[in-house]
Amino acid sequence: MPRKARIDAAGALHHIIVRGIERRKIFWDDADRDSFVNRLGHVLIETHTDCFAWAMIPNHVHLLMRTGLTPIATVMRRLLTGYAVQFNRRHRRHGHLFQNRYKSILCQQDPYLLELVRYIHLNPLRAKLVPDYKSLKRFSYGGHCALMGKCNNDWQNTEYILSLFGQKVSEARRLYNKFVEEGVSDGKRPELVGGGLIRSLGGWISAKALRGTKDRIKGDERILGDGNFVQEVLVSCQQQLERRYHYQAKGYDFDWLVGQVATLFGVDQDIVTRPGRYPDTVEARSVLCYWAARELGISTLELSKRLGISQPTASQSAKRGEKIVKEKQLKVMG
Repeated sequence: MPRKARIDAAGALHHIIVRGIERRKIFWDDADRDSFVNRLGHVLIETHTDCFAWAMIPNHVHLLMRTGLTPIATVMRRLLTGYAVQFNRRHRRHGHLFQNRYKSILCQQDPYLLELVRYIHLNPLRAKLVPDYKSLKRFSYGGHCALMGKCNNDWQNTEYILSLFGQKVSEARRLYNKFVEEGVSDGKRPELVGGGLIRSLGGWISAKALRGTKDRIKGDERILGDGNFVQEVLVSCQQQLERRYHYQAKGYDFDWLVGQVATLFGVDQDIVTRPGRYPDTVEARSVLCYWAARELGISTLELSKRLGISQPTASQSAKRGEKIVKEKQLKVMG
């Protein structure tokens, strides 16, 4: 059976699990771990991708990230390819480092965001990388230490998570710490990393409760959420794919989109694509970057080459364009 395509969209929350091939170690020492963390931070900052939780175990990694305008697949390709090349060179080895494709589960933010933050940040304790829960806040290869204020990761979005526990940082940290500690006794949570319908229902107990009833719940191994959420995600992704197929069938490409944006803003096409921060360029170019990424699936790396700007600038432009499109309720014609 062919593998299903990954599901992604701007603003989507993903629980990502990367394992070593044959479950072998992907981090041999602290130099490897530091290399991965530095690369992770660099890629997240450059692509404007939010990271809410993370934990590094010798043979696998957990990441909880929210897609910006750079697809998660692009973010992960840059992260894993770069690390694997450096790892192989450093340890004088050849061949694959990671096990097949990484697992990517698109998650319903409410109620799973905080459950996943807790589950991921307790992984080092479950793996016995720290002796007890108190020691976890000093473990520098996981996101818990940053949320507890014991280390500083400028690429980790600690503000958003703490804001869910309180307005004052000190009180928010106290409540967050209490919340995580209460999960120590839960042990492994297969419903957060397993597959399909069982996961979407919240585990085997919930699934068995519905056995024999007439209720039909939509399930998908790529999605963690209730039936309605799963259905909404699948419909939304199908609509986005249909739009892209429509544009391709009509021969609509980047140059066509440049013309659309130029007409929309009443400027010449060369003004839309010229580099520099000209007042009559920035807004139109931002919308162009957003629509090119969202509607045509063009990466910010390709956009940077086409427009003669850096990739971070292309990413920032696309993010700005999203805001402009929503505020002015702009739509692509065609």
